[in-house]
Amino acid sequence: MTNHYDYIVIGAGPAGLQLGYYLQKMGCSYIILEREDKAGAFFEQYPRHRRLISINKIYTGYDDKSINLRWDWNSLLCDHDGLLFKNYSKDYLPNADVLVDYLNDFSNHYQLNISFNTEVDTVAKKDKEFVVKDTKGNVYRGKRLVVATGTFKPYIPDIEGAELVEDNYTTVSADPMDFCGQRVLILGKGNSAFELADSLISTTALIHLASPEPVKMAWKTHHVGHLRAVNNNFLETYLLKGQNALINGHITKIEKKEDGYRVTIAYNLANDEVEQIDYDRIIFTTGFQFDDSIFDESCKPELVIKDRFPKQTSEWESTNVKDMYFAGILMHMRDFKKKQSGFIHGFRYNIAALCKMFGQKYHQQPLPFERLPLTSKAITDKIIERVNRTSSLWQQTGFLGDYLTLDHEKGEARYYEGLPVDYMMDSDLGQESNWYAVTLEFGQEIIDRSRDVFAVERIHKDDYPNAKESTGIHPIIRGYDKGEQRSEHHLIEDFTSEWKREVHTKPLEKFFRKEIEQSQAAEKLNFVRS
Repeated sequence: MTNHYDYIVIGAGPAGLQLGYYLQKMGCSYIILEREDKAGAFFEQYPRHRRLISINKIYTGYDDKSINLRWDWNSLLCDHDGLLFKNYSKDYLPNADVLVDYLNDFSNHYQLNISFNTEVDTVAKKDKEFVVKDTKGNVYRGKRLVVATGTFKPYIPDIEGAELVEDNYTTVSADPMDFCGQRVLILGKGNSAFELADSLISTTALIHLASPEPVKMAWKTHHVGHLRAVNNNFLETYLLKGQNALINGHITKIEKKEDGYRVTIAYNLANDEVEQIDYDRIIFTTGFQFDDSIFDESCKPELVIKDRFPKQTSEWESTNVKDMYFAGILMHMRDFKKKQSGFIHGFRYNIAALCKMFGQKYHQQPLPFERLPLTSKAITDKIIERVNRTSSLWQQTGFLGDYLTLDHEKGEARYYEGLPVDYMMDSDLGQESNWYAVTLEFGQEIIDRSRDVFAVERIHKDDYPNAKESTGIHPIIRGYDKGEQRSEHHLIEDFTSEWKREVHTKPLEKFFRKEIEQSQAAEKLNFVRS
């Protein structure tokens, strides 16, 4: 059996479902191929101890759906309020089983075109089409391919003797009693490592967590993939001498002994000291990587970041395979360990932007925008309304932004919402003479310089001329001329993150009044010269 589609999507996790929702709304022919018998089956196994680290805040004090999505990290974007995650769980950090139920209800409600129990065997590209064969012999041909499989293959670092280790995060026992009295080395310092370590504190003799880099706390970096508070009890057992420790160093060799392992460690913070330590168990919790084994040589995507991700353009298209795109966690290649594309509350907005790009690129549907009068008041009102309601710019700080362009010939401004900033730079949008990127960002450099992130001094509310020194999340407007930045304006941070007072609106209106006058004068000068 052979079927033809505009889009073939591999994977019916949250990314595949979100993509299917938008493709269906666009009227595209598509199919989602899923090897399991239900949507979101990954979450039936992970996280191993079942508690999600994606928050589900029910009572926000707001009635606005868009604002509330700032603190709802599990819902997919859709037009049905019954499919908000708050209707499935009231827990701040829900159980993963609930997410599986939610995703399948989403799939069923929209009757997404999913072929379950369909495992992809090979992917090839012939005659400018993708040819996908499943293990049952069925063939699917598509103009575009979107890979939404996630990263489910364990990543094992290149360490001598690594093949001797039997345990990794995907296979190790979740029963703490299986580790009674044992000396355990956990390789990795991410949430998976600490989730596992926290569960073993009461039964092990000691636990060491090792990686070359120091642990990074999410509350300092603002990257939710770094260590979260819910998993950091282990840190106290280390600093209060509870027989556990963090090791900053390189594991250079693992040897198997009759009763365990001998590990050679080169410390980073001990004058290059090298030591050998014996352990009963070693567990790899070093993350996952993209599995490219289904692709033949006609369309094997180039890999980056130690071969953990497919390399992508700012449209999330493969850099070496035309019309092959990536959705979901795989999009995290573009903002690896910096922003939130590795999580539902980040990539749901990426996918919304991707489908806008599809519409423009393949279906003669221009990027949607709103026309505004070319006045500083109209532009200011739009930006103020937008930054006070947006969840996409809030979740993807500095990565997604709004695009504003001034058209003096038509006497209007055009406002586009929720596009990747690097896409603005790379596409035809970036070649406009008068355009602006509107983002929400933290003053991260100032925060990083502070020794205590909980004691960073905020600037006074009346010191708006120095708004650039704001450390809290705040709007930033950057002006460009054909990709070259020429202006920048910060709205001063607000303790409640509501930018509605005169210290926000008046300076912004003044900024755009000047920008409009200068750009208009520049256009007149160029006209005279020509």
